[in-house]
Amino acid sequence: MLSDQKLRTRVREAPQPASQKASAEPSLPEALPTTPEPLAGAYFWLAVFYVVYCARPEDWIPGLQYVPLAKVSGIFAAVGLVLSLGRSKRALRDLPREAIYLLLLILLFFLSSAFSPVWKGGAFLRTLDFAKVLVAWVLTFVTVTNLPRLRRILFIQTGSVVVVSAISILKSASHPRLEGALGGIYSNPNDLAFAIVLSLPFALAFLLSTSAVLKKMAWAASLLIMLSAMFLTASRGAFITFLVAAAVGLWHFGVKGRRLYLIAAAACIAVVVGLAAGGQLKERLLATSGDTLESDAQTSAYGSYEQRRILISRAFVGIEEYPLLGIGLHNFPTYSGVWRDVHVTYLQIAVEGGLAVLALYLMFLWRGFSNLRKLNRDRSSEVQLLAGALHSSLVGFLIGAMFAPEAYQYFPYFAVAYTAVLLAISREQNGSAIAAAGSRKRTFTYAW
Repeated sequence: MLSDQKLRTRVREAPQPASQKASAEPSLPEALPTTPEPLAGAYFWLAVFYVVYCARPEDWIPGLQYVPLAKVSGIFAAVGLVLSLGRSKRALRDLPREAIYLLLLILLFFLSSAFSPVWKGGAFLRTLDFAKVLVAWVLTFVTVTNLPRLRRILFIQTGSVVVVSAISILKSASHPRLEGALGGIYSNPNDLAFAIVLSLPFALAFLLSTSAVLKKMAWAASLLIMLSAMFLTASRGAFITFLVAAAVGLWHFGVKGRRLYLIAAAACIAVVVGLAAGGQLKERLLATSGDTLESDAQTSAYGSYEQRRILISRAFVGIEEYPLLGIGLHNFPTYSGVWRDVHVTYLQIAVEGGLAVLALYLMFLWRGFSNLRKLNRDRSSEVQLLAGALHSSLVGFLIGAMFAPEAYQYFPYFAVAYTAVLLAISREQNGSAIAAAGSRKRTFTYAW
């Protein structure tokens, strides 16, 4: 027989049952301290970059015009990208193909500037400025690793366009056509209207995603402001883009989302806003035919239409003369002799970058639609809501790009980045759920 001392020693050394071990060990939330959100610094500078690009605060906040916000935010975003490498769950090797297409597109534009028959130095500097979109694109993919972060970025873009629309209405309401009150991407009526139409689906998605009454009222007011500003610009191309984007959005949110009331509400709002703010737009649409020009506005609109036909013809000549590398980014106004961009995005990028750049551009945009098709497998209501908004915005852009020179506006590039991010988040969440289910199954089998 064992002595009492030896018996007590063996009892202490014997393996404990799993239930006793679990009660003796601290639970996971108690054992591990809360860790800060990963890559918070890099994500912060990405958000600053979005604010500077989308809201242009230096144009409407006194004193900020003396601060090079775009350069500062771009530099810090680039630094944030470098510092984030190796620290994110997504590495450079995880970049989707559309990022490679965008990189090749920019490299070809640099090559085009070196052989430009118009202005080499100008094309190089403009390409260097445009290349910031690649930094923002990659940083967005690397740092936006969850839905709350994606919602914040979308909120920055959409909220900025709402603010810009309101400022433009206040500053330019007395003009025949509502002009962009700010510079850059809002510098003329067509650019302002295009930015509004591409952001409208996100505002509607935010309206539908919240249950708070005050937030719903705020987003409803935002939609009215954006619609009013869009009609007041009297942009024919943006109006066509709006019709297409609205139809796709109502299909996603109204029909597929079983919110049929949205269709009636959208029709009523569009009619009311159109009657109140669409007089100039109606005249410009009627002037396109050129049959009866009853006002100065119609005469001006018809002259603009004829000028665009000449520019389109000149763009085809440029593509025929320089099909490989084009004439250099933003060099077409000089080459045309009219000092205007060709109002077709696809011709704009083909004549200035060459046919290879056009091919990469179309492949890049197509990848956005490919990402959205893969997201159809995710049944999460929030994912489907964001996917519907992105699909509406991208389809609207594809159609609207036939009537506007928007090859270098960042919003379409951002939209493709959002689709890549949303797909990555969906896969990561589903992968975690599958792994957790497998872990539970293995634990159950072991216990059995």
